Amino acid sequence: MSAEHASQSAIGVAIVGTGFGQKVHIPAFRDFPGTQLLAVYNRDADKASAIASANNIPFASNNLAEILEKPNIQGVSISTPPFQHYEMAEMVLNSGKHLFLEKPTTLNAGDARKLYHLMQKQNLQATLNFEFRFVPAWMQLKTLLTQNYVGQTRLIKIDWLVPGRADPNRPWSWHASKELGGGSLGALASHTFDYVAWLFGPVKRLCARLITTIPARPDPDSGKAKPVDADDTCVLMLELQNGCTCQINISATTYSGRGHWVEIYGDRGTLVLGSQNPKDYIHGFQLQGSQSGAELQDLPISDWLQFKQTYPDGRIAPTMRVVEHWVEMIQKGQATAPSLKEGIYSQLLMDLAHQSHQQAAWVDVPGIDSFLAES
Repeated sequence: MSAEHASQSAIGVAIVGTGFGQKVHIPAFRDFPGTQLLAVYNRDADKASAIASANNIPFASNNLAEILEKPNIQGVSISTPPFQHYEMAEMVLNSGKHLFLEKPTTLNAGDARKLYHLMQKQNLQATLNFEFRFVPAWMQLKTLLTQNYVGQTRLIKIDWLVPGRADPNRPWSWHASKELGGGSLGALASHTFDYVAWLFGPVKRLCARLITTIPARPDPDSGKAKPVDADDTCVLMLELQNGCTCQINISATTYSGRGHWVEIYGDRGTLVLGSQNPKDYIHGFQLQGSQSGAELQDLPISDWLQFKQTYPDGRIAPTMRVVEHWVEMIQKGQATAPSLKEGIYSQLLMDLAHQSHQQAAWVDVPGIDSFLAES
């Protein structure tokens, strides 16, 4: 395919959100041949123009409605803070544009469900950037589980312990506010809830304890202590529909935390996927396994699962695979996982984790289809 033809057939995309968006979304959409970056949004017009100029993007604006009026833009990527997701996503879908959304989906599952019904009404496609489904070592793990490597699962243990917010002198931001969608539940457990469902199936009930280990942070303007009410540590217990128990420990305030590990113990064998890389939550995963009580051994990752291109920032390559998945959904007019539906399920589990914490009790999890059927 010629470069000119690829450009003509590529899906025109606008980037909304230029923090994570500039680091990850812009290079992923730029380097994927099926998309073409046409516009960028920032609430500061000068910043929008500077980012557009630096990345060869032809249009910049601090007015989202102005961007959405452009007919050559067919899809919009949103990576703004969570408290802005619903309003912006609603605008995108109402304008007839396809949606690429960062997690968490919205501030609550009710709003996420409204977006789902709007998406269906508008006959559009939407997906969440659940990168782990597209990381080679994770895809190899999924393949082995499908092949019944561990047999009947007895216990799943997940640790995601990182130091990103361990320094109490790190300034207050929206990450510290529950109302604005901050906290480790939204930042990290949103991923975990998705990959648990992907790897092991739906959840029957859950129990959660949400903890704020650093109760105040310096206000970036005054320097005075400002209260923190968003969780930075989550202890979760899931009972899956298949009867297995899944134990999850997540924290962003663990100095020298062990990293991100998924351990699966079954009646035939064991699989352990883990990374100790605290600076890049994609690079560094290795997969080990054993059967019949043998010692754990490193397991190879199939060549066909490997990235064709990698980047210093490990998040870009799997995000590009999510972009490819999204483009295929748009071209076929058919939603496949991960789609907005999977994002809503993750959001639903987050909501129920908050409910469980408040009630200090186990809570039942409805099926996603029955939840979506509610008005």
